[in-house]
Amino acid sequence: MSFEINVFKRLGESEIALDLSAGGGVTILFGPSGAGKTSVLNMVAGLVRPDRGRIRVQDETLFDAAAGIDMPVARRRAGYVFQEARLFPHMRVRGNLAYGAGPGGVDMAGIAFLGIDHLLDRWPLSLSGGEARRVAIGRALVRDPAFLLLDEPLSSLDAARREDIQRVIEHLRDVVKLPVLMVTHDAGEAERLGTRIVPMGR
Repeated sequence: MSFEINVFKRLGESEIALDLSAGGGVTILFGPSGAGKTSVLNMVAGLVRPDRGRIRVQDETLFDAAAGIDMPVARRRAGYVFQEARLFPHMRVRGNLAYGAGPGGVDMAGIAFLGIDHLLDRWPLSLSGGEARRVAIGRALVRDPAFLLLDEPLSSLDAARREDIQRVIEHLRDVVKLPVLMVTHDAGEAERLGTRIVPMGR
């Protein structure tokens, strides 16, 4: 299984609970704002610790409360693309990618499908929303992640840029075959991109 997630977490007045087993492709966490979808991504990434439960990705245990396992964030090999691009404004695109790649350097051939080669010398503030999102995806991919976490990757984009990013996600799903856990509240995005859709509600 690509994702095996059985978690419970209380955050303030809210309780977040999810039990899923999913194979390859794009697994969509679908539901309204406030349903806990992003919190689940954060638990898988190691940014939020579940109160109880177990998380396995690609047959590796990342968290198991009963067994006392809580793998550090840096060892989880998660590529995380947040709802905002979160590029470093003081680094050009090339620097942002290099930061993501670490000592191994950037393999531009591996992310050529993103079409960002011409942006390498640009500053983040000069990028359109779609360009910034593609660079953010590239920064996540150059780390050679075992899986990808996408939080509302199409939010705040116009129709043309949304189409661009949807094609990128389809390429990741169909060609790269990287397991993806994605959050959205848009039914059309879920139907088009999801290999499976996991409803989450209040």
